[in-house]
Amino acid sequence: MDRKILLSILAISLIALAAAILLPGGRTVNENPKLPWIVQIDSQGKLSVFGITLGESTLEQARESFQDQGKANLFLTPENRYVVEVYFQRLYLSGIRADIVLNMELPEMLAKQMFERGERISKMGNGTRKVELSNEDMATLANERIRYITYLPAVDLEELLIAKRFGEPESKASEPESTITHWLYPSKGMDIAVNPEGKEVIQYVNPSDYSKVLKPLQLSN
Repeated sequence: MDRKILLSILAISLIALAAAILLPGGRTVNENPKLPWIVQIDSQGKLSVFGITLGESTLEQARESFQDQGKANLFLTPENRYVVEVYFQRLYLSGIRADIVLNMELPEMLAKQMFERGERISKMGNGTRKVELSNEDMATLANERIRYITYLPAVDLEELLIAKRFGEPESKASEPESTITHWLYPSKGMDIAVNPEGKEVIQYVNPSDYSKVLKPLQLSN
Protein backbone atom coordinates (compact mmCIF):
# COMPACT_ATOMS: atom_id res chain seq x y z
CA MET A 1 0.00 0.00 0.00
CA ASP A 2 1.24 3.50 -0.80
CA ARG A 3 2.94 5.09 2.24
CA LYS A 4 0.93 8.36 1.92
CA ILE A 5 -2.36 6.45 1.86
CA LEU A 6 -1.31 4.41 4.90
CA LEU A 7 -0.40 7.56 6.83
CA SER A 8 -3.75 9.17 5.91
CA ILE A 9 -5.69 6.14 7.15
CA LEU A 10 -3.67 6.13 10.38
CA ALA A 11 -4.33 9.84 10.95
CA ILE A 12 -8.09 9.41 10.42
CA SER A 13 -8.12 6.46 12.84
CA LEU A 14 -6.30 8.46 15.51
CA ILE A 15 -8.74 11.37 15.16
CA ALA A 16 -11.71 9.01 15.50
CA LEU A 17 -10.15 7.39 18.57
CA ALA A 18 -9.49 10.79 20.19
CA ALA A 19 -13.11 11.82 19.63
CA ALA A 20 -14.32 8.62 21.25
CA ILE A 21 -12.11 9.25 24.28
CA LEU A 22 -13.20 12.87 24.64
CA LEU A 23 -16.90 11.99 24.53
CA PRO A 24 -18.00 10.16 27.74
CA GLY A 25 -18.87 6.55 27.10
CA GLY A 26 -17.67 6.85 23.49
CA ARG A 27 -20.87 8.66 22.57
CA THR A 28 -21.11 10.48 19.27
CA VAL A 29 -22.22 14.06 18.75
CA ASN A 30 -25.98 14.38 18.24
CA GLU A 31 -27.23 16.38 15.27
CA ASN A 32 -29.85 17.86 17.65
CA PRO A 33 -27.81 18.33 20.81
CA LYS A 34 -29.56 18.21 24.20
CA LEU A 35 -27.44 20.77 26.00
CA PRO A 36 -28.60 22.75 29.07
CA TRP A 37 -27.99 26.13 27.47
CA ILE A 38 -29.93 25.39 24.28
CA VAL A 39 -33.34 26.76 25.29
CA GLN A 40 -36.12 27.88 22.98
CA ILE A 41 -39.35 29.75 23.67
CA ASP A 42 -42.06 29.22 21.05
CA SER A 43 -44.79 31.63 19.93
CA GLN A 44 -47.08 30.22 22.66
CA GLY A 45 -44.53 31.09 25.35
CA LYS A 46 -43.61 27.45 26.01
CA LEU A 47 -40.04 26.50 26.83
CA SER A 48 -38.25 23.65 25.05
CA VAL A 49 -35.02 22.02 26.27
CA PHE A 50 -33.56 18.48 26.05
CA GLY A 51 -36.20 17.63 23.45
CA ILE A 52 -39.00 18.45 25.93
CA THR A 53 -41.61 21.22 25.67
CA LEU A 54 -42.99 22.20 29.06
CA GLY A 55 -46.75 21.96 29.40
CA GLU A 56 -46.93 19.91 26.20
CA SER A 57 -44.52 16.94 26.24
CA THR A 58 -45.53 13.84 28.20
CA LEU A 59 -43.47 11.63 30.46
CA GLU A 60 -43.45 8.93 27.79
CA GLN A 61 -41.96 11.38 25.29
CA ALA A 62 -39.27 12.34 27.82
CA ARG A 63 -38.43 8.68 28.35
CA GLU A 64 -37.99 8.26 24.62
CA SER A 65 -35.78 11.34 24.47
CA PHE A 66 -33.65 10.22 27.45
CA GLN A 67 -33.71 6.50 26.58
CA ASP A 68 -34.40 5.87 30.27
CA GLN A 69 -37.52 5.05 32.31
CA GLY A 70 -36.66 7.08 35.41
CA LYS A 71 -38.12 6.53 38.88
CA ALA A 72 -41.45 8.14 39.82
CA ASN A 73 -42.57 9.13 43.33
CA LEU A 74 -45.57 11.02 44.67
CA PHE A 75 -45.10 13.34 47.65
CA LEU A 76 -47.62 14.90 50.03
CA THR A 77 -46.12 17.96 51.73
CA PRO A 78 -47.02 19.18 55.24
CA GLU A 79 -49.05 21.89 53.47
CA ASN A 80 -51.19 19.14 51.87
CA ARG A 81 -49.76 19.78 48.42
CA TYR A 82 -49.22 16.86 46.05
CA VAL A 83 -45.99 16.75 44.04
CA VAL A 84 -45.15 14.08 41.45
CA GLU A 85 -41.51 13.79 40.44
CA VAL A 86 -39.72 11.47 38.04
CA TYR A 87 -35.99 11.14 38.72
CA PHE A 88 -33.50 10.23 35.99
CA GLN A 89 -30.07 9.37 37.37
CA ARG A 90 -26.73 9.54 35.55
CA LEU A 91 -28.03 10.53 32.15
CA TYR A 92 -25.63 11.32 29.33
CA LEU A 93 -27.17 13.98 27.10
CA SER A 94 -24.91 15.05 24.23
CA GLY A 95 -21.92 13.73 26.16
CA ILE A 96 -22.65 15.62 29.41
CA ARG A 97 -23.59 13.66 32.52
CA ALA A 98 -26.33 14.93 34.79
CA ASP A 99 -29.32 13.93 36.88
CA ILE A 100 -32.71 15.28 35.82
CA VAL A 101 -35.94 15.61 37.79
CA LEU A 102 -39.24 16.12 35.97
CA ASN A 103 -42.10 17.68 37.91
CA MET A 104 -45.38 16.42 36.46
CA GLU A 105 -48.54 18.42 35.85
CA LEU A 106 -51.46 16.53 37.43
CA PRO A 107 -54.95 17.62 38.54
CA GLU A 108 -55.07 17.64 42.35
CA MET A 109 -57.90 15.10 42.48
CA LEU A 110 -55.97 12.64 40.31
CA ALA A 111 -52.84 13.09 42.44
CA LYS A 112 -54.90 12.49 45.61
CA GLN A 113 -56.35 9.27 44.20
CA MET A 114 -52.89 8.10 43.15
CA PHE A 115 -51.56 8.80 46.64
CA GLU A 116 -54.32 6.76 48.24
CA ARG A 117 -53.50 3.84 45.95
CA GLY A 118 -49.76 4.24 46.51
CA GLU A 119 -47.40 1.60 47.88
CA ARG A 120 -44.59 1.69 50.45
CA ILE A 121 -45.51 4.91 52.23
CA SER A 122 -42.55 6.54 53.98
CA LYS A 123 -42.16 9.75 55.96
CA MET A 124 -39.32 12.17 55.35
CA GLY A 125 -37.57 14.39 57.87
CA ASN A 126 -39.54 17.53 57.06
CA GLY A 127 -42.87 15.76 57.47
CA THR A 128 -43.42 15.10 53.77
CA ARG A 129 -44.85 11.68 52.98
CA LYS A 130 -43.72 9.72 49.94
CA VAL A 131 -45.36 6.81 48.14
CA GLU A 132 -44.41 4.65 45.17
CA LEU A 133 -47.09 4.63 42.51
CA SER A 134 -49.02 1.48 41.63
CA ASN A 135 -48.41 -0.13 38.22
CA GLU A 136 -51.80 1.15 37.02
CA ASP A 137 -51.01 4.72 38.03
CA MET A 138 -47.53 4.48 36.50
CA ALA A 139 -49.20 3.73 33.17
CA THR A 140 -51.49 6.75 33.63
CA LEU A 141 -48.56 8.98 34.55
CA ALA A 142 -46.78 8.17 31.29
CA ASN A 143 -49.37 10.22 29.40
CA GLU A 144 -49.32 13.22 31.73
CA ARG A 145 -47.54 16.45 30.82
CA ILE A 146 -44.31 17.83 32.26
CA ARG A 147 -44.62 21.03 34.29
CA TYR A 148 -40.97 21.95 34.90
CA ILE A 149 -37.47 20.48 34.87
CA THR A 150 -34.63 20.47 37.39
CA TYR A 151 -31.17 19.78 35.96
CA LEU A 152 -28.35 18.64 38.26
CA PRO A 153 -24.97 18.65 36.47
CA ALA A 154 -22.40 16.09 37.59
CA VAL A 155 -19.62 18.68 37.63
CA ASP A 156 -19.25 22.00 39.39
CA LEU A 157 -19.89 24.93 37.02
CA GLU A 158 -17.69 27.98 37.31
CA GLU A 159 -19.34 31.39 37.03
CA LEU A 160 -17.30 32.30 33.95
CA LEU A 161 -18.52 29.16 32.18
CA ILE A 162 -22.12 29.84 33.17
CA ALA A 163 -21.93 33.40 31.85
CA LYS A 164 -20.34 32.22 28.59
CA ARG A 165 -22.83 29.44 27.90
CA PHE A 166 -26.07 30.83 29.35
CA GLY A 167 -25.35 34.54 29.06
CA GLU A 168 -25.41 37.16 31.80
CA PRO A 169 -28.51 36.90 34.03
CA GLU A 170 -31.20 39.53 33.95
CA SER A 171 -30.83 39.79 37.72
CA LYS A 172 -29.31 37.99 40.69
CA ALA A 173 -30.76 37.18 44.11
CA SER A 174 -29.39 35.54 47.23
CA GLU A 175 -30.99 32.93 49.47
CA PRO A 176 -31.33 34.10 53.08
CA GLU A 177 -28.58 32.73 55.36
CA SER A 178 -26.90 30.94 52.45
CA THR A 179 -23.96 31.37 50.08
CA ILE A 180 -26.16 30.36 47.12
CA THR A 181 -26.92 33.05 44.54
CA HIS A 182 -29.66 32.62 41.96
CA TRP A 183 -28.93 33.78 38.43
CA LEU A 184 -32.35 34.69 37.10
CA TYR A 185 -33.41 34.60 33.44
CA PRO A 186 -37.19 35.32 33.47
CA SER A 187 -37.47 35.78 29.70
CA LYS A 188 -35.76 32.41 29.13
CA GLY A 189 -37.57 30.60 31.95
CA MET A 190 -34.33 29.66 33.72
CA ASP A 191 -33.08 29.88 37.29
CA ILE A 192 -29.47 28.82 37.97
CA ALA A 193 -28.63 28.33 41.64
CA VAL A 194 -24.90 29.06 41.80
CA ASN A 195 -23.32 27.37 44.81
CA PRO A 196 -19.68 28.26 45.58
CA GLU A 197 -19.53 25.38 48.07
CA GLY A 198 -21.15 22.71 45.91
CA LYS A 199 -22.71 21.93 42.56
CA GLU A 200 -25.17 24.09 40.69
CA VAL A 201 -28.87 23.43 40.12
CA ILE A 202 -30.71 24.65 37.02
CA GLN A 203 -34.47 24.94 36.89
CA TYR A 204 -36.54 25.40 33.73
CA VAL A 205 -40.12 26.70 33.76
CA ASN A 206 -42.37 28.38 31.23
CA PRO A 207 -41.82 32.16 31.51
CA SER A 208 -45.50 32.62 32.46
CA ASP A 209 -44.86 30.46 35.56
CA TYR A 210 -41.64 32.20 36.54
CA SER A 211 -43.10 34.03 39.54
CA LYS A 212 -43.89 30.63 41.08
CA VAL A 213 -40.16 29.88 41.13
CA LEU A 214 -39.26 33.02 43.05
CA LYS A 215 -42.09 33.03 45.59
CA PRO A 216 -41.15 29.84 47.51
CA LEU A 217 -37.50 30.95 47.68
CA GLN A 218 -38.30 34.26 49.33
CA LEU A 219 -35.22 35.74 47.72
CA SER A 220 -33.65 39.04 48.52
CA ASN A 221 -31.70 41.14 46.03
